[in-house]
Amino acid sequence: MSLEYNKNLIPLAKSLRKHATPQENHLWYDFLRSYTPRFQRQKTIGQFIADFYCEKAKLVIELDGSQHFTPEGHTYDEARTAAIETFGVTVLRFTNRDIDREFQAVCMRIDTVVRERIP
Repeated sequence: MSLEYNKNLIPLAKSLRKHATPQENHLWYDFLRSYTPRFQRQKTIGQFIADFYCEKAKLVIELDGSQHFTPEGHTYDEARTAAIETFGVTVLRFTNRDIDREFQAVCMRIDTVVRERIP
């Protein structure tokens, strides 16, 4: 079953794929690209674009840079997570620093959650 999405966000999602952050590229090229089950990059879900999405596990992975650590950013992220979770999707958040300094731990956490969510 496909998730609801705003088709007007597709050009932005494509642009975000082309202009990914170093941390998004690291997670994608060094782990998620060849991970099974399959993940997608910059997936439109409802009115949002998720950094990474695994349909089979109903899992979104978000990487948070410095803009997420302001009070406004934190409030927005909470509302966004709640909206995405209405689709039965779990949202996992990691900071860019997590990717830079604890990459293997991030990968292990993702793998653990995926395995828990797939019967």
